[in-house]
Amino acid sequence: MTKSIFNNAVYTSRWIVLMIDLSLSLQAFFFAYLIRFNFSLQFGSYDFIQQLPLIAIASLIGFLSVGSFKGIVRHTGTKDAINVFWASTIIAAILFSSALVIRNFNIYDVYSIPLSIISIHYLLNIVVLISSRFIFKYLFDRIASNYQKPKNVLIYGAGESGLITYNTLSTSVSSKYRIVGFLDDSQLKIGKQFNRIKIYDPKIIDKNFIEKYDIKEIIVSIQKIKPFELFEKVDRLTDLPVTIKIVPPVQQWIDGELNVGQIQEVKIEDLLERTPIKINNPVLQKELENRVILVTGAAGSIGSEIAQQISKYKYKQLILLDQAESALYDLQQKFLREKVENFSVELADIRNEDRIRSLFENNNIDLIFHAAAYKHVPLMENNPYEAVRVNVYGSSLLMKYAIQHHVQKFIMVSTDKAVNPTNVMGATKRVAELYANCLNTQGKTKFVTTRFGNVLGSNGSVIPLFKRQIENGGPLTVTHEDITRFFMTIPEACQLVLEAGVMGNGGEIYVFDMGESVKIFELAKKMIHLSGRRYPEDIDIKITGLRPGEKLYEELLSNEENTIPTYNEKIMIAKTDNIHVDQVKARIDSLISELSIDHLELVKKIKAIVPEYISNNSEFEKLDDTQVKVKKLKIS
Repeated sequence: MTKSIFNNAVYTSRWIVLMIDLSLSLQAFFFAYLIRFNFSLQFGSYDFIQQLPLIAIASLIGFLSVGSFKGIVRHTGTKDAINVFWASTIIAAILFSSALVIRNFNIYDVYSIPLSIISIHYLLNIVVLISSRFIFKYLFDRIASNYQKPKNVLIYGAGESGLITYNTLSTSVSSKYRIVGFLDDSQLKIGKQFNRIKIYDPKIIDKNFIEKYDIKEIIVSIQKIKPFELFEKVDRLTDLPVTIKIVPPVQQWIDGELNVGQIQEVKIEDLLERTPIKINNPVLQKELENRVILVTGAAGSIGSEIAQQISKYKYKQLILLDQAESALYDLQQKFLREKVENFSVELADIRNEDRIRSLFENNNIDLIFHAAAYKHVPLMENNPYEAVRVNVYGSSLLMKYAIQHHVQKFIMVSTDKAVNPTNVMGATKRVAELYANCLNTQGKTKFVTTRFGNVLGSNGSVIPLFKRQIENGGPLTVTHEDITRFFMTIPEACQLVLEAGVMGNGGEIYVFDMGESVKIFELAKKMIHLSGRRYPEDIDIKITGLRPGEKLYEELLSNEENTIPTYNEKIMIAKTDNIHVDQVKARIDSLISELSIDHLELVKKIKAIVPEYISNNSEFEKLDDTQVKVKKLKIS
């Protein structure tokens, strides 16, 4: 009943608040006299009663000029406290001024308030008026929300984000949290205190510690951390009998400030997109400014993120091309909602030469980010004709017209599966890399290749698959217990694509620092764990065997490549041996001009172009017996 009354009550009238503030100011004046005269009531000679009207007038002027009484008291915050401070300062200034005038001109001595009294009154005003507001807010929150005992919590992270979280929880009475301690991995911080709250080593936190201090929640508040490092930290906590919550990335904070309501129970997706991305790069700005930019595969996970990041710059026109109708429409609507300017969508197939020719003739394109490709390994292993048509022929059409129309730069998004390929998909991407290399000296267009591994959350990625399988009660399917993959977040991968495209002068293959490879079997167990289930009791993992064309581990460099660094520590240039351009180009032209439906004949041609292509777990392994007879097309 009480809660209902408070929830439906109207806010207190601002004029009532003004009267209460005025009353408190007058009372503060009385206590200022008491303090000044050692709590003696013998101060009648100073005409205390006659000075009250002056205090009232000065207080009204101060409160009215600042409007400190207009705030909703039950929602008092820092800005309200600042308003009270300025109102009190104005009151003190008026009283000081009047006292000095009265003394200098020797008039109305009865209103000459001692300066010591004014100073004490000023300090009391600030303390009393601000305290009264927070006391009322505290009482209201306790009564209106059926007061409950605060939960004991630990904050994981004693850095800037952790301290902001502490301040947010401490200043919000309704949050009902009591901070028992911080956790931090830094040996320099462990054992120290912040605001008398101890910083603990996470390694000592066990069930006994949780029970001893009656810990109910652990709030993870770490910003600058790689996704899988965060994954590991949260995974270690899930064994404890507590609720694990997480502070969202700083870019999701409302108006740059953390709100208690944003701290939610941890979800798998919260751990994946944590890498901070620097969007406003001045080098990129110069490269993209006033340019017409084409993004192919713009509706896919990589292409859409590239387009999203480009939309932050001052380009002339952004063309979004894809053949996926629904996904392209969704991207268009998203850009319209975000009020992105100077963009257009083109529903087109890169294999349609008439459509591609028309696109280049009607748009003076300066830059191309080519992300359109077939990327699914098992599907392409069963459909090599389609893989060549899209990944090789479609790419070659774009490259051909890029040269004809003097496009400044062509940046191709490749894959780590193009390195020592064991499948059709990776081999066709390697052929496209080689074709770009062949064309690099045949016109003004600079061809740049970027190469990286799997991205978290992309279409076809293992993460969404595992999430769906967990939601359906399992089992999770893993092809091999020892299989490993490199992972990178989509925003980080696309940012590196943009930066590599800027620094490229043509002919380079840029590889990205993907960190340590991740064991997929362990990733599956962690995702089960983080979902609140147990392996194998609740959800099991099923080993299905390597799929056609799949290998246990991926590589970013072949055995014959090494790297040289760039100004970005995460981007390296793969140094490759020079190829015999005329011979390689002739074989690729033959491949795309004489496409055969016969799978074996088609793959045999690909192997002739990419000698390091050795099939794995595939029907095309039979062709590798002749592989040693094919002479590598390299210049010694």
